[in-house]
Amino acid sequence: MLERYDPLKGEMFQILDEKARLKSELDPKLAEADLKKIYSLMVTTRTADTKAMKLQRQGRMGTYAPSRGQEACQVGAAYAFNKTDWLFPYFRDLGMYIVLGYPLKDYYLYWMGNEAGMRCPDGLNIFPLAIPVGSQLPQSVGAAMAANFRQAGIAVVCTFSDGATSEGDFHEAMNFAGVFRTPNVFLCYDNQYAISYPRKRQTASFTLAQKAAAYGFQGVFVDGNDILAMYVAAKEALEKARAGKGPTMIEAFTYRLADHTTSDDAAKYRNSDEVKEWEKKDPLERFRVYLKNKGIWDEAFEKTVQEQAAEMVERAVEEAESVPPPALEDLFRFTYKQMPKKLSLQLEELQAFLKEKGR
Repeated sequence: MLERYDPLKGEMFQILDEKARLKSELDPKLAEADLKKIYSLMVTTRTADTKAMKLQRQGRMGTYAPSRGQEACQVGAAYAFNKTDWLFPYFRDLGMYIVLGYPLKDYYLYWMGNEAGMRCPDGLNIFPLAIPVGSQLPQSVGAAMAANFRQAGIAVVCTFSDGATSEGDFHEAMNFAGVFRTPNVFLCYDNQYAISYPRKRQTASFTLAQKAAAYGFQGVFVDGNDILAMYVAAKEALEKARAGKGPTMIEAFTYRLADHTTSDDAAKYRNSDEVKEWEKKDPLERFRVYLKNKGIWDEAFEKTVQEQAAEMVERAVEEAESVPPPALEDLFRFTYKQMPKKLSLQLEELQAFLKEKGR
């Protein structure tokens, strides 16, 4: 289906338009239970994200990268995963973690400054999130090459934002993926800004998806605020990767409604009118209207979903804040399987210094 949409011509794959009207010929015909679950996951993501912002403002969490406005990109794509697929995430991917079953307590714990929060539970194939822009891209290709060698029949997804496409890591990863026909799905959240730098000043390309053509594989330009389009696009790209038919790049055209991080003030580089226009395209509201028009959504359902999301989030906060702070030894403990002598001596020296100072 996606091959009909040419990113070089700016053709956007969309199933639900801004007014939640369905293009019936593209309807994935998901069951009512799936539609309700997807909506619930979007609400949970928005609720968890809002709570994280409050925790940071209260001094209970460190610098945080909000996901508001990108719920459709994250939830829609993740809903198409198989358990055997791998995710190499970037730092604004809360919805992905929630859909795939990563404990919200651990996600919060990481942003509270405890790296123990990135210890992925058994059964989940999620690589630790990347803070450096684009560094996860070559790593994902390496994992996908290994999957090819092992004939594993899996897909490896790497998420990143538009800013990463200006990094060398992006082009190196794309080149290797194209040459070796790796089972990668490159999911670019085109949220219009690399921190304060607008997308139009990063590239002269009409779309970012068209960059895939230079490396010999398919790119597709998708309405990132349309969760049905995101689900269908991801599902098709993932199935293609698992079947050994090579990589795909998905550009999810969306908008970061919040600041880049809690240390940023987006009002300094974008005007309020622009934000208001994108708020009208809120992916959560669009999907809510669609479900209401189908007779699936009502106030009682909304109340239940909101209460369940709030309960889950508050429980996660309580659990995260009850975890003891990391031990001093953790600064030295996890670099090597067995701590080398030089590092052991440094630890002993630090412990002696702190003991001398009465700490």
